[in-house]
Amino acid sequence: MSQFRDRGVVLRTIRLGEADRIVTLMTEHHGKVRAVAKGVRRTSSKFGSRLEPLSHVALLGWQGRGDLDTINQVEVIDTFRPVREDLDRMSAGLSMLEVVDQVGQERHANPRLYEMVVRAIAALAERNSPMVAPAFFLKVLALEGSAPMLDGCVSCGQDDDAQLVAFDIVEGGVLCRSCRRGRPLSPDGLVLLRRTLGGGLSGVLAEPRSAVTDEVTALATEAMEAHLDRRLRSVRAGQVS
Repeated sequence: MSQFRDRGVVLRTIRLGEADRIVTLMTEHHGKVRAVAKGVRRTSSKFGSRLEPLSHVALLGWQGRGDLDTINQVEVIDTFRPVREDLDRMSAGLSMLEVVDQVGQERHANPRLYEMVVRAIAALAERNSPMVAPAFFLKVLALEGSAPMLDGCVSCGQDDDAQLVAFDIVEGGVLCRSCRRGRPLSPDGLVLLRRTLGGGLSGVLAEPRSAVTDEVTALATEAMEAHLDRRLRSVRAGQVS
């Protein structure tokens, strides 16, 4: 066994026995880590409350020979309290954690993904923007090499914006009037997609909720679900509630 120090975001926890938990984190230098936190469910535990989903922590642990490591010490960097105290933000935050949990690989460092989720949750804590989660989904797709094609029709190459009227998840991008299938795409929706992936993120996050942000949210969610080949439970639960 070897000792390690790292920073990470808690993605989820599972009860283990009467007093322990298995904690899954996305760390900066060790990728996704699954570790046992002993005794954290006891009322006398010093760091049980620090290991909750969305918490950004610094940790000291031991790397095990099997799938599970052991957490020995935890210090909180940020609890992102504004996210926890707002149901809409909490739903968005949990959906991003779910994506990271699916995309991240155990013990394979992905500093960019770690940085992205920390910044996204911090942005959500700062402002209840409807575009934080969908922008995060699109940025993760880009990181994975699966960003949607937005410059022209993915079927025939038509690049007249006035003719780009649909988006198809299977094709992986926008389609023109002649080739259209899948989901209809408005001109404003296309613009917002391009701004999100083109470097105008600060302005995108300042967008108030509207029919256009709802359109992009639905599209980004479906694109991410297609990439993961599974439904995002946190998103669907939020829609039901």
